Amino acid sequence: MTAAKHHVIIKGVKDGLVFLLDDTCEFSKVLDELNHKLEKTHQQILTGPIIHVHVKLGKRAVTDEQKEQVRRIIGQKGNLLIQSMETLDPSHERAAPDAADVKIVRGIVRSGQTLTHEGNVLFLGDVNPGGAIVSSGSIYIMGSLRGMAHAGSDGDEHAVIAASYMRPTQLRIGGIISRPPDEWDLSEAFDAYMEFAYIKKGKMEIDKVHHMHRFTPFHHV
Repeated sequence: MTAAKHHVIIKGVKDGLVFLLDDTCEFSKVLDELNHKLEKTHQQILTGPIIHVHVKLGKRAVTDEQKEQVRRIIGQKGNLLIQSMETLDPSHERAAPDAADVKIVRGIVRSGQTLTHEGNVLFLGDVNPGGAIVSSGSIYIMGSLRGMAHAGSDGDEHAVIAASYMRPTQLRIGGIISRPPDEWDLSEAFDAYMEFAYIKKGKMEIDKVHHMHRFTPFHHV
């Protein structure tokens, strides 16, 4: 008697967990098993600090609604934070958000809270230490960034992170993670200027926001 095939495989990696979703069965079976594992058999991963999750969809052609169903199941577990969702079929990859399409969000992200968003987001408020803001596009914060920000969470390294007051605990753009805060060269002279972080030659850089027009990905806007 052969063992039943697993439709969801969860593997530990250096920076978190990888969820491998079967691309050969009905999508409803994947969702059912994902729910079952998180509710019944893998409760041990749902306790403790935040765990970064990378979702691999294989060659399955998924809709935005199906992606959202996966996000809802994983995202309802407080310590699981989706960092990327990838498909092997380039014809079905998520289209890059229009740089002119920016959603405005107001509020405060407090310690222990995570604000997630698809596309570019303009956040009017502060991100406090212990809080996080995650977006598949660029993040513009009209306020203080003292927590964690992850732009381009689906792998877009052309995204940027800008803040009126840039003193984060960590920055991530795509798969690139910033240096520890005590290694950043953020002089007090920068305090009067809004700053932005971007990727240049595989490394994260920080500059004054009025230099953003020199940043190559924005030349076409």
